[in-house]
Amino acid sequence: MEALKGIRILDMTHVQAGPTCTQLLAWLGADVIKLEPPQGDATRGQLRDVPNADSLYFTMLNCNKRSIVVNMKSAEGKQVFVDLLKKADIVMENFGPGVLDRLGFPWDKIHQLNPRVVMGSIKGFGSSGPYADFKAYENVAQAMGGAMSTTGVPEGPPFVTGAQIGDTGTGLHLAIGLLAALRQRDRTGEGQYVEVAMMDGVMNLCRVKFRDHQRLFRGPLSEYSVKTAQGMGAVPRAGNDSGGGQLGNAIHCKPHGPNDWLYVVVQEAVWEGLANRIGGDALAKDARFAKIADRRKNQDEMWQIITDFAKNYTKREFMAILNPLDVPCGPIMSTEDLANDEHVRGRDMWVELDHPQRGKWWNVGMPIKLSASPADIQRSPLLGEHTDEVLRSVLGYDDAKIASLKQAGAFSAPPKKAA
Repeated sequence: MEALKGIRILDMTHVQAGPTCTQLLAWLGADVIKLEPPQGDATRGQLRDVPNADSLYFTMLNCNKRSIVVNMKSAEGKQVFVDLLKKADIVMENFGPGVLDRLGFPWDKIHQLNPRVVMGSIKGFGSSGPYADFKAYENVAQAMGGAMSTTGVPEGPPFVTGAQIGDTGTGLHLAIGLLAALRQRDRTGEGQYVEVAMMDGVMNLCRVKFRDHQRLFRGPLSEYSVKTAQGMGAVPRAGNDSGGGQLGNAIHCKPHGPNDWLYVVVQEAVWEGLANRIGGDALAKDARFAKIADRRKNQDEMWQIITDFAKNYTKREFMAILNPLDVPCGPIMSTEDLANDEHVRGRDMWVELDHPQRGKWWNVGMPIKLSASPADIQRSPLLGEHTDEVLRSVLGYDDAKIASLKQAGAFSAPPKKAA
């Protein structure tokens, strides 16, 4: 049995943050009904690579869902929404501030209609505070949540990270909150409102930087290769420093292309063996690197010695040298590396699917592995593909009622007025 079998989610989210959350819950077995406006989720047509087909932006975030089209601006469409709401365990939205209220469905109304429903909401900055009405996107959230100021090289501009910590990170946070709220609902019979702000989620993912922010009140950060000082205020950008208790950095290997790097962590326990391998007895006994405090103080020199040794090896060859020494290390894996990696394929993290519009394509797999209920990844739905199915199987509408609602415009955009 699937872990979330029997849980029905009415998914009004779009773009990335919300769909990330609902796709994960769908992979866990929930029945996710994606309620779309007549024009569909905006990402169906964004960054399109196959003409007249849903984009990879959409297909990679909406697997295992059913799609129903509802015109929420019509009275009939609103009634369909209400009927679905009463059958749902979770309802989710990531509209701009006030959108759902203007449609006539603030949280208190939703709670009144279905006291057991859990409502999940994603906002850029939450529903309270001076930033509440601001618009947010992935990189805005990274900028305002602390990630950009601490990412990049010391004297260079701040960088965004390639990982979508603003959108996808927020979706993952919301999934945790929704599951907790369901557990409480099962005990109390009452649903609740669960909100995650993108800015808040990014801050949580940057918590080690806030650890260092407070340490700076008491003294410099010895593990940083850049200069730090007591009372300097903001945590600096530190390139590829590990940012942890052990020293780490990316080492460039041959043939010295953009991804020919191996990330290496030099733990206290492995230094002697590592030093003997790359520099012999002289390096192993070098007083500049004898203890971790010495290596921190002289880490620029240490990394240069390791880099000079590594220049004769590819990243995989260098990794093969370090692994028997128990040195934690890993090659910088490009998207091409990962898409063709035996380990990744073996763990079903790169999964081939078939789509009626675009044909064969690949999706990132389910990262959470449940032994008794492994994910069965299915393609994303076409726009409105399951409208009639949902109306019949979930709401019990008969053909006459469905036809009447269609005639009234419950599932289509109103005709454009003549100019």
